[in-house]
Amino acid sequence: MASDLTFSEARLAVSAGDARQFPASPVPQIALSGRSNVGKSSLINKILGRKALARVSGAPGKTVTVNFYDVNGKFYLVDLPGYGFAKRPAAEKAKWSALTDGYFTKNRNIDRVRLVLQLVDLKVGVTRDDEMMLSFLSAAHIPFLVVATKTDKLGVTAKSAALAALAAHPALDGAKIIPFSALTGEGKSEVLGAILSAAK
Repeated sequence: MASDLTFSEARLAVSAGDARQFPASPVPQIALSGRSNVGKSSLINKILGRKALARVSGAPGKTVTVNFYDVNGKFYLVDLPGYGFAKRPAAEKAKWSALTDGYFTKNRNIDRVRLVLQLVDLKVGVTRDDEMMLSFLSAAHIPFLVVATKTDKLGVTAKSAALAALAAHPALDGAKIIPFSALTGEGKSEVLGAILSAAK
């Protein structure tokens, strides 16, 4: 099913710097959460088969808005601001935190949030910020799965060990893990399948 879909009509619909700018369209929303430079934009581009739909920056922490990507008018992929980048001013980090919090607490279509893809850099592992986000998602009963990104950065043995450590981390609470690489395409079909299933 997923393999024969095209996303030529996918577009960036809204870049919201305030919760009041979140779109009112009552379609399903699939959100992407994770630390700065974890690979959210690369995942969006890979999944949708578009080279530059989501801007990929070499400098972490560039996404300072909640970006809503309209996918063929069927659902939104929502790129939440990256967290945990220490070199940004405190005021900016506070704004990003408020935006992400606002997505879950001031979103008029919160009932349309069907799934959160929590991205974790497999080489880095679960950070303290990741733990806080995972704890929030669990407490709020928001469905989520973990996408272990940048698997191509690790050799076979190190990758296996890192995935085992990730699966054993208590913050995941038994959540499904999908190993993913935007470079090799590993996990693309699994992530896309999860998105499409949640967006039905």
